[in-house]
Amino acid sequence: MALDTGIKTALTAAGHRVATFNAALLNEPWQVATKTGDPVKVFSPYWRAARALREPPAPGPAPARIVPLPLPAGLAAMAASREDLALEPTRPDWAGGLREAWTPGEAGAAAALTDFLCGPLDGYGEGRNRPDYVSTSRLSPHLRFGEIGPRQIWHATRSAVESGETAASASDAEKFLSEIGWREFSYHLLFYNPELATRNFNARFDAFPWRRDAAALKAWQRGATGYPIIDAGLRELWTTGWMHNRVRMIVASFLIKHLLIDWREGEAWFWDTLVDADPANNAASWQWVAGSGADAAPYFRIFNPVTQGLKFDPDGLYVRRWVPEIAALPDALIHEPWKADAGSLRRAGIGLGESYPRPIVDLDAGRERALAALAATRD
Repeated sequence: MALDTGIKTALTAAGHRVATFNAALLNEPWQVATKTGDPVKVFSPYWRAARALREPPAPGPAPARIVPLPLPAGLAAMAASREDLALEPTRPDWAGGLREAWTPGEAGAAAALTDFLCGPLDGYGEGRNRPDYVSTSRLSPHLRFGEIGPRQIWHATRSAVESGETAASASDAEKFLSEIGWREFSYHLLFYNPELATRNFNARFDAFPWRRDAAALKAWQRGATGYPIIDAGLRELWTTGWMHNRVRMIVASFLIKHLLIDWREGEAWFWDTLVDADPANNAASWQWVAGSGADAAPYFRIFNPVTQGLKFDPDGLYVRRWVPEIAALPDALIHEPWKADAGSLRRAGIGLGESYPRPIVDLDAGRERALAALAATRD
């Protein structure tokens, strides 16, 4: 914002007429406010107020041709190719998994939107929580880099439902569009709280007794916690730069609550590894899970990774894809390999504590420790 203001001020001072246009959001962050003109701190009233504004204008057609300005004399001779600049490391090939997972660019974004509208949008209201099959739009990286805009998504979704192009119901579409609303809300929060990625929105959490545990943090980052749904998510993240939203909540809750590690450690790891790392969404989402954010889940809401895995990956398809060393376990044990007897482990080719780690924390003990920490903060 400060950079934009500085550029506009300089251009105006130089005698130029300056006009700016919002394309990254449905509404500017300051357009929604309470009746007293204050920022909104709860999503539901924020989204109601945003929806009460005018319908987001439909995007205009792409220009038939954009005429580039001529390069200043001598600048063309200085042009260098990406290869000439040698900015990208060649070893190791960090982008290998990303190339397989994503098709960058406007064409890739448009194809992803079409695939979603003709497929996973139907049943999105329930299906969005399932990481074991394609159930979400996967448009977040394209949004992050401006390869598609929220107004494009908004109007394409509404049009697909109204025209019958998709089998999805109006309620599925509204649920999906409300996720765009959460992105808008996150930018609203960031606009009024520019330190959202580093400072607790709720100052009461400033006194929270976080643990410093480098070994546990490293095990979490590497997907070596001994809890399959956690490890699957973090390995998916490392390989593809993305993680299903339900799994993001599970792994975040585990780090913050079962391991009692500061949410900022998780926020920083996601910022470094996500292809859709977004300054507003990332910070607001981590604070939401931690209980320190706006309209946050209460801290005492602690996800159990086993029950979450059983509920949202019931056949173990997601875990088997990303944690192949335990893939031969039966469905009944895939989310709890430590419960397998010696014979089952041997038949599955698993050496617990060797080929796959034992759990790094007891779930019940971790939960009690987290609740005790919260109680101490309240006292």
